[in-house]
Amino acid sequence: MNLLIMIAALLASPQHQSPFACNLNGLTVAERVRHFGQLGPALRSLKTGVRELKDGYEFRFPSDRKTIALLAEWIAQEYLCCPFFEIELRLEPEGGPAWMRLTGREGTKQFLEADAAAWIK
Repeated sequence: MNLLIMIAALLASPQHQSPFACNLNGLTVAERVRHFGQLGPALRSLKTGVRELKDGYEFRFPSDRKTIALLAEWIAQEYLCCPFFEIELRLEPEGGPAWMRLTGREGTKQFLEADAAAWIK
């Protein structure tokens, strides 16, 4: 009986949550240079709008192939660098804009406001 209680307690316990900090070891040196020095600035210059959400932000971009490819590359790297983000890429129908949504657990929005202010303005 005690074994069943222990198993139930383990299953009910919260999963490990990474800290609100960038894991720079998640990217190689070349990936960091590309992510922070090239992709980020390029995407910020392509951004056409920002929506504030309850738990984060959503960013609007043109939906051309080049921009979508840049977004996909940035998201793949950001996922390794900041594993606490929930990241979504949505394409509106009929050639509408692309939307990248960054959300997550409590505190994510505040992290974005402090660490990614250039994306929000």
